[in-house]
Amino acid sequence: MGLLRYSINVTLDGRVDHRSAIPDEELHRRAAEYIARADVLLFGRVTYEMMQDAWRPPASDALPDWMQPFGRTIDAARKYVVSRTLPDVDWNAELVRGDLATAVRALKRDADIATGGVMLPTALAELGLIDEYEFVVHPRVTGHGPRLFDGLSEPLDLELTERIEYGSGAVASRYVPRATAR
Repeated sequence: MGLLRYSINVTLDGRVDHRSAIPDEELHRRAAEYIARADVLLFGRVTYEMMQDAWRPPASDALPDWMQPFGRTIDAARKYVVSRTLPDVDWNAELVRGDLATAVRALKRDADIATGGVMLPTALAELGLIDEYEFVVHPRVTGHGPRLFDGLSEPLDLELTERIEYGSGAVASRYVPRATAR
């Protein structure tokens, strides 16, 4: 059985607007390693479209050299997209239709999955399908953007498994659900 890992950049005030993160070489290198560990990526429509616009060539070709390894890694990754509105997808992607829990459990039978974004991970957390959470907290307060897990019906009790401090001041903390803590 594969694992479903969730990673998100978040500000000190719990906001997840991707424009609020402080990009640097160290974080991009580590993010490329995170994606490369997964067999597949799982995105909601909004995250898929945002990532495709930023990281699919030729758009990614114009980014700084230190971002290129991340761009190549995400471009090559196999992707699944959860959407009721997209008629089709490309960029090494397939649509996921039907019951979310059933579809994700089927994917987990054969693959390690990495996901990001806001709405889809909230739904996955509600279903108890996320095996590992990684929050990369940036030393910034923005006051705008979506809040992390806004609308979650029950608290998530998590156990810290790893903490990494970056030169930029960002801190990555990994957690597992307390009921399945290793």
